[in-house]
Amino acid sequence: MNTTPHPPEARLAWWNDGVHRMLNGLRRSLASPSRNLRMATVLGRLLGIAFIVTFGTGLYSHFLQDPLPWMVFPTRPTFLYQLSQGIHITAGIACVPLILGKLYVVFPELFQTPPVRSISHFLERASIALFVAASLVEITIGLLNTFQFYSLFPFPFKQTHFALSFVIIGSLAIHIAVKLDVIAKYWRKKDSYDADGNVVDFSLPESPKVRLSAAPADAEEPERVLSATTSATSAGQPASATGVTGRIFAWIDATPAPSPTTSRRGFVATIAVATAAVVAFTAGQSLRPLDGVNLFAPRKAGIGPNALPVNRTARAAGVLESAVAPDWALTVVNGDSSRSFTLAELATLPQYDVELPIACVEGWSQSASWRGPRLRDLLDTVDADAGVAIRATSLEPKGGFRLMDMGPEFVRDDLTLVALEVNGQVLDIDHGYPARMIAPARPGVRQTKWLSMIEVI
Repeated sequence: MNTTPHPPEARLAWWNDGVHRMLNGLRRSLASPSRNLRMATVLGRLLGIAFIVTFGTGLYSHFLQDPLPWMVFPTRPTFLYQLSQGIHITAGIACVPLILGKLYVVFPELFQTPPVRSISHFLERASIALFVAASLVEITIGLLNTFQFYSLFPFPFKQTHFALSFVIIGSLAIHIAVKLDVIAKYWRKKDSYDADGNVVDFSLPESPKVRLSAAPADAEEPERVLSATTSATSAGQPASATGVTGRIFAWIDATPAPSPTTSRRGFVATIAVATAAVVAFTAGQSLRPLDGVNLFAPRKAGIGPNALPVNRTARAAGVLESAVAPDWALTVVNGDSSRSFTLAELATLPQYDVELPIACVEGWSQSASWRGPRLRDLLDTVDADAGVAIRATSLEPKGGFRLMDMGPEFVRDDLTLVALEVNGQVLDIDHGYPARMIAPARPGVRQTKWLSMIEVI
């Protein structure tokens, strides 16, 4: 074996050649066929739709939980919240591959020289920086919320998630406004490609067929790519090197490298498959037909006491003893009039069976058969008027879900019960024994468990 050491000049040449090829490969990887304004527009359109849908359904969920005094909500169809929140979570999850794909497409443009050229350019870059940062935080904490990893947040999740949604929509609106001209030009496919299928560069009216895709061109037809710097080269031909960045890229481009192997169609297919996969593998927690492929979601239909999943257990709520106390009674109050019902007395009232979903803010939902007296019948025992709202109090000693307000549209609904049974069984303590609220088209966190008092407000 030859152990003769290489001379320093040979080692330097070998190192120089290796670094050249590595950096040139990285440089060319930025010049992907997918990095063009048409692709950025298409992905931006899909991402914008997903965020708007998520924002709208999120607002609906927020105000169902914390309504303003004048708000009235529909109680039909009974699965309305189940559908709305299922769409909210699913659209939010779909944003993950879409925003990663959009960042991949525009990545070189994030590093421009100079960083800011004008007021409009500043608004463009500031809005996209704010949008990306807020979106990544919003999506991440939203995903963690579906798994109930609240302890990881050094801030209140609900308020932060709500506030960030307005930051995202506001920065998105600003970004669309400053990029509207470009978006309009590349909105339609037929306007974006020339006869040869190349993306048109509208910034060069004299040469409308100059390409914006990044596959290598031959010497007769140099191409224009979305580049990380203004001194970037085209088709491996060094441009006039100005400044440190320009000289570095000129040096990198001096070494030939193979062209990217990922086609534009391959990139689109990857994004489409990734989006479809994350949606299909999580939507089963709220759409029963997809339950068989519910691989990622933390809840699965039919798993849990009473054949229902559980979010908050009796142990976590601190009601293990109070919920089974022999002196438990449900107190109904209307001003000076009040009435207390033991569990046995509640069971002697007319009992009704309803089929209603339990739909949680984390995205999972499942329909169940509930049985118990109607809420309005209990209120009639204390002479409550027809249009009253109520406040329900749980046995929980503390927490944001100890108190729950319910508007008159739910209070007098025939399907609103003080449930004592579910799926033909007495309520399990984790599902609210001895009595819980169940009403149509409401979030699970507002279907109060372990009831102790109902008062007219």
